[in-house]
Amino acid sequence: MSKLTAFLVSWQRAFAIAVVIAQAGIAVTGSIVRVTGSGLGCPTWPECVDGSVVPVEHPEVAALHQWVEFGNRTLTGVVGIIAGLCVLAAWFHLPRRRRVLVLSLVQLVGVAVQAVVGGITVLTGLAWYTVSIHFMISMGLVWMAVLLVSSLSEGDGPVRLKVPAPLMRLQVVMAVVLGALLLAGTWVTAAGPHAGDASTPRLGVEVETLAQIHADLLFLFLGLLIAVGFFTRTRTYWTLVGVVLAQGALGMVQYWTGVPEVLVSIHVLGAGAVVVATAALWTSSRERTHEVELPASEDQALSKA
Repeated sequence: MSKLTAFLVSWQRAFAIAVVIAQAGIAVTGSIVRVTGSGLGCPTWPECVDGSVVPVEHPEVAALHQWVEFGNRTLTGVVGIIAGLCVLAAWFHLPRRRRVLVLSLVQLVGVAVQAVVGGITVLTGLAWYTVSIHFMISMGLVWMAVLLVSSLSEGDGPVRLKVPAPLMRLQVVMAVVLGALLLAGTWVTAAGPHAGDASTPRLGVEVETLAQIHADLLFLFLGLLIAVGFFTRTRTYWTLVGVVLAQGALGMVQYWTGVPEVLVSIHVLGAGAVVVATAALWTSSRERTHEVELPASEDQALSKA
């Protein structure tokens, strides 16, 4: 085994944790692009401006907006590198584990998909629905990244539940509600004051109506979380409770204070934290055994016994 291969394998878990942070972090930097009005700081794609991949002096686009948007695009490459390291580590780890490799490839392919969706978002003038899709893909990749981290300490055998089956069914419902909650949050932003650019069309629904839908889904999620507490009260569960309550409180402060820019980005960070904590509860509720393949002669001896 070469030194490079040994390095990749020994750092595999660190790469997986890094991709969780990176996938959640780039959603936060995306929100910074939005609240600073830099969404069209680079008005073309894949170039920043016509004829240049990097920001250059432009009569119609402020330098600050160019660099904020360009910085977010550059971070996509950083996330891609981390995801690529995850794939390489999974490939060179022997015996090669199919599940780990697939989950690593999901991250790498996801980054490529996000780059394309980001380009479509720019070319459509930050159409609100493309921004929503962009964010939802990020949250899905955060969830899958948590599964990747968990897979490194699991085996490849059949799944065994560590909790009663009804709890797993509740968690499936929780995941669906969480998805709806996150999507409703993007609608609130789509109708709110932070368009990403002054000329961007807004979602034509009252912010108050969308905020109420978002709040109702939060209360539904909290109700399901309380129900889960009847089955388990592990440290992972209480971490999720704390993160959800903090996120809910932050959302109310946002609404009461007129959605200040800094709180928007913190709220996006909180959304990523909720996804991580919910996915962690899911992975902690089940396990996969470590399969051990016996040599053929020993296997035959056991079958005769």
